[in-house]
Amino acid sequence: MQICHCDFPEGILYDLDNFVWIKIEDKDRSIITVGVTPIILSLAGILTKIKIKEIGTIVEKNKSIGSIESLRYFGIVRCPIKGKIIETNNTIFSYPKIVNDFPYTNGWFVKIKIHELDSNIESGLKKVNLKSIDECHHEIKKLIEKLHVRCFSAFPDYEMFEIGVECAATLTKLDELIRKINIGNIVHVVSDDTSADLEMIRWSEQTGQGLLEFRKEGNLYHFIVKKKK
Repeated sequence: MQICHCDFPEGILYDLDNFVWIKIEDKDRSIITVGVTPIILSLAGILTKIKIKEIGTIVEKNKSIGSIESLRYFGIVRCPIKGKIIETNNTIFSYPKIVNDFPYTNGWFVKIKIHELDSNIESGLKKVNLKSIDECHHEIKKLIEKLHVRCFSAFPDYEMFEIGVECAATLTKLDELIRKINIGNIVHVVSDDTSADLEMIRWSEQTGQGLLEFRKEGNLYHFIVKKKK
């Protein structure tokens, strides 16, 4: 399900207090995978460092399984239920941005062996305030609006806020940035030029660079550009 352009898949449960999700593993119903939601990622920006507690650590409910850092943010990732860490996702240590790009798949954090839960795991998890997206989408929408969360089709590597600048000058700066960055990198461009939408479409067609998304919010245009060549 998409809520305010942010993805919240079905088939997993959400802890809205800690901005994390959990997935019940089919192989062993007492094991869950834990990750973070786009809400905390939007607040943090591009992650630069991730720490996770060691395998074998017993984590109490609402206590830390690790931390995330960016240039503007430091936060604790909390486990919504008591259990033992039995596996960690080592990939996110060397490439933290994979969490930004794939929070529900390659960007998971840990697998937890649950302690002291009802024999019916689904009902037991709901007792500790874990909810399906159908049960909490209204709450999530309110959180997104309250925290001014903004999600896009791809998480930006770079941001350009060009307010009060003609689009032609913005595109010149964008060209300079595109030459410096790597293929596949994403740029978030913000402009208040009234012709920005048409100019950006024309620029994408002329340069062959990807225009993945654009939308207008108030008097501002938001563009998501991907370097293709």
